[in-house]
Amino acid sequence: MNWTLARRAEKMNPSFIREILKVTEKPGIISFAGGLPSPKTFPIAEFAAACDKVLRDDGQAALQYAASEGYGPLREMVAANLPWKVDPAQVLITTGSQQGLDLVAKILIDTGSRILVETPTYLGALQAFTPMEPEVVSVASDDDGVDVDDLTAKVGSGSARARFLYVLPNFQNPTGRTMTEARRAALSTAAATAGLPLLEDNPYGELWFDTPPPLPLTARNPDGGVYLGSFSKVLAPGLRLGFMVAPKALYPKLLQAKQAADLHSPSFNQRMAAEVMKGGFLDRHVPMIRALYKSQRDAMLQALAHEFPAGAADATLTWNIPAGGMFLWARLPKGMSAVDLLPFAVDKNVAFVPGTPFYASGDDPRTLRLSFVTPSVDEIHRGIASLAAAIQTYAATLPREALPA
Repeated sequence: MNWTLARRAEKMNPSFIREILKVTEKPGIISFAGGLPSPKTFPIAEFAAACDKVLRDDGQAALQYAASEGYGPLREMVAANLPWKVDPAQVLITTGSQQGLDLVAKILIDTGSRILVETPTYLGALQAFTPMEPEVVSVASDDDGVDVDDLTAKVGSGSARARFLYVLPNFQNPTGRTMTEARRAALSTAAATAGLPLLEDNPYGELWFDTPPPLPLTARNPDGGVYLGSFSKVLAPGLRLGFMVAPKALYPKLLQAKQAADLHSPSFNQRMAAEVMKGGFLDRHVPMIRALYKSQRDAMLQALAHEFPAGAADATLTWNIPAGGMFLWARLPKGMSAVDLLPFAVDKNVAFVPGTPFYASGDDPRTLRLSFVTPSVDEIHRGIASLAAAIQTYAATLPREALPA
């Protein structure tokens, strides 16, 4: 049989991260690669009780087809917990926030449409957008967030005007950075002035360590943005539950795309999540996650400082200090490549994600992402020591002139 693939299928590529995760199945390997929430945070007992209650009280409805918009009480909970006034009718429950990216791509992107993304940006978003064959334009970004002047220069005009800017303001994947209040205010004003919609992705926003992040971009101009959230980081990723908050003008088309994709997200899972969250459960549960992840981050920072002391001459690694979330962003010395380093790291039983796949264009081959939330503190220290050894071994294979003096 001769199968003829659609052109969009040819644009699809395997997830670089998922391919790396296969490497982590090697016995004894310490993985800083996957963005996997710590299993220690999963409220198993609460879900066991919720499962019994949902099946006992309304099992037939929980196991039946349901409304595409999502379970009403869960939508009401989402709206009530957001820091701006949201009508529950604007909340769409999705099968993970990843589906939200797919739905937006389907209704807003035509072949050749310009879309704007941060530099670097979330790989999963690029995978969701690419099959629609857009022109993906990277906007310069720094530790404070999107460069507003560069954004304004790249919005375009007429038929080339950008359809939206995709942005992760809080504890961004992959860099862990958080957009400052000043930059959010400037970005919100510039986007509104240019008539540029914002696609705000916020799966990590509740995972702050010391102080909560500034107000979401969507809260500043609700009609000018679509807001994506997730239950994966505060409850459990296996539920595959996320949500979107969309302007009323856009909501019907997102709903139609949702209906065509999967009819509705699992109604049983939605009811269990709603049952678990009753009585302010997240107010008690999420602080525990924050405390655990902060201790994990601190352990990684301590290990990095020990293995790569400031001022060291050989194979020095640099890194940022995320104020929340799950990731730390690091950079190798000039002349090195994180992709080339990875096999040396795996040989020493440690894995990470090279930064290159997170760039829509103009990648920095020296960058790498380290996830600190899943390994134990002991594993973090041993893994960073192994990473340091791998860098030394890799550096020894490079021509002397390729390395900084």
